[in-house]
Amino acid sequence: MDTLSYVTVDVFTSTRFEGNPLAVIADARGLSDAAMQRIATEFNYSEVTFVLPPENPENSARVRIFTPTMEVPFAGHPNVGTAYVLGQQAEIFGKPVGEKLRFEEKAGIVEISLKRSGGRIAATAIRAPQPLTVGDTIAEETIAGCVSLEPDAVVTTTHAPVFASVGLNFAVAEVSGLEALAAARPNLAGFQAAAGRQTTSGHDFSLFVYARTSENPWHIRARMFAPLDNVPEDPATGSASAALGAYLVSLAPDAHMNVHITVEQGVEMGRRSIIVLDVSKLSGTVTDVVISGSCVPVMRGEIILQD
Repeated sequence: MDTLSYVTVDVFTSTRFEGNPLAVIADARGLSDAAMQRIATEFNYSEVTFVLPPENPENSARVRIFTPTMEVPFAGHPNVGTAYVLGQQAEIFGKPVGEKLRFEEKAGIVEISLKRSGGRIAATAIRAPQPLTVGDTIAEETIAGCVSLEPDAVVTTTHAPVFASVGLNFAVAEVSGLEALAAARPNLAGFQAAAGRQTTSGHDFSLFVYARTSENPWHIRARMFAPLDNVPEDPATGSASAALGAYLVSLAPDAHMNVHITVEQGVEMGRRSIIVLDVSKLSGTVTDVVISGSCVPVMRGEIILQD
């Protein structure tokens, strides 16, 4: 194999050159782990996906997700984008493409629905592979040090800064409004100090900060910083949005809820993204989190593997 085909898509947007770019290697057979990591580092996107035949023939594919520095067990925009790319094929490793896909990932099975309009894929929806887990709280001073804000800009009315996950762990924290959110700047020394004290599981310390209003609490503006993963800022982070949405719904007083949440991200980067969440809660427990979004194709090409 001298060359390797790839496709890039912008995820969580209907506008090319907005959203979060993703590179998809739709047939990664024969690549070593080291080669996958080098390719992901070369793209320098927040993630690159490598698609392999499933270990269980009942599933659609095995999908591996790499950041520029490491493999991660799950992420939102790579799944939405990979499903969009594979869903346009007639078959995946000899198996016809239907309306549902199942990806084998390190975090578990990820189920995807393909939403078509006029025969074309309009959006894809993925189900979070793990139930909500909530970890340790984090000091306001730690969060503030990561994003160059004063500690009083971190809001603790609804919850203290905390680790949350539905497949990939993030620190999540509310800030006092859009002005504070816009003023946030990643401070590498702050992230290094935070990671030295309490690390996330599955990747380096990554921070999802957000703002919302009491008038419209389920419309959220957010930013995600992961400089320790060589991602100073990510324009759309489905896994972090899903973890935050599930956590906020878990804190709501109603025992039974079906909540539609919109997360707007990437605005400050000039890459506006829209992430849609549908979160279900039954008898006080979050039972389901679905992440939806649109994609736009951007590039096709080949990676040269040998001179």
